[in-house]
Amino acid sequence: MTEFDDVRVEWHGHTALLEIYRPPLNFFDPTLIEHLASCFEALDKDDRCRAIVLAAHGKAFCAGADFSSGGQALFDPAAENNAIALYKSALRLFACKKPVIGAIHGAAIGGGLGLSLVPDFRIVCSETRFAANFVQLGIHPGFGISLVLPRLIGQQRAQLMLLSGRRIKGGEALEIGLADKLVPAADVRSEALALADEIAQCAPLAVESTRATLRQGLVDALRAHLEHEFAEQVRLAKTADHKEGMAAVSERRAGQFRRA
Repeated sequence: MTEFDDVRVEWHGHTALLEIYRPPLNFFDPTLIEHLASCFEALDKDDRCRAIVLAAHGKAFCAGADFSSGGQALFDPAAENNAIALYKSALRLFACKKPVIGAIHGAAIGGGLGLSLVPDFRIVCSETRFAANFVQLGIHPGFGISLVLPRLIGQQRAQLMLLSGRRIKGGEALEIGLADKLVPAADVRSEALALADEIAQCAPLAVESTRATLRQGLVDALRAHLEHEFAEQVRLAKTADHKEGMAAVSERRAGQFRRA
C-alpha cells in the first residue's frame, strides 16, 4: 500500500485501522479524500483485510474544509476540477467492498459529516458533533449527503439537519440512528476495533456478499446524486448569499442573507 503523510495505517489482526492525520481539526481537501480512496482500494484487494476502522488523530474527526486557507475553492466555479476530483474520490470510498466502522470522536462537520457517512457503523461519544452546515454557507450539501443521510436516519430527520444546519451531539445521534454506540471518548477507537473484530471473525466472503446485497444500487445512485449536488454547488457559489455565508461563518456571526 502507498504510504501517505496524512493517512496512517495500523493492522489489528484482520482489521486495518486507517487514521486521518491532519491534527488538530483534520480539515479535508481533494488530496486527503484521494489518499483515503487509494487506501480503501488497496485494502479491498488485500485478503488479510476483513474490516476497516476509519478514525482520526486530533481534536476533531473532520471539521470539513478549511475556509481560512482557501477551502472556499471547493465551491468556486473557477476551480471546478477540485470538486470533480473530490467527488470522484468520494464515490471510490463508497464503492469499498469491505465493511467499515467509523470511530467518530469529535466534530464531523460539512464534508466531514459526509466522510463519517462512508462507514457502515459509527461509534461516538458525548463530545461527538455532526452537522451539515451547508445552508449556513449559502451552498448545497455535497459528498452524497443528500442521498446517504436520509437513507440512514429517515427523510424527516435528515431534512431537519439539512435545512437548519443544526449540530447533533453524540447522544442525540444515537437516538436518531446516526450513531450505533455511545461510549466514553477514551473508548471510541477500542469499541470500533472490537466491532470490526466481531465482523472479521465471520466468513469474509459471506460478509462481503451480504453487505453488497444490502447496499445494492447505492454507488449508482450516488453517482447521479453527486452530479446533481455538484451542479447545484456551482450554481449557488455564484450568489451573494454564498459570499455572505462564507464571511459569516469565518467571522462567527449570523448570516445576513438577501436571497440573491
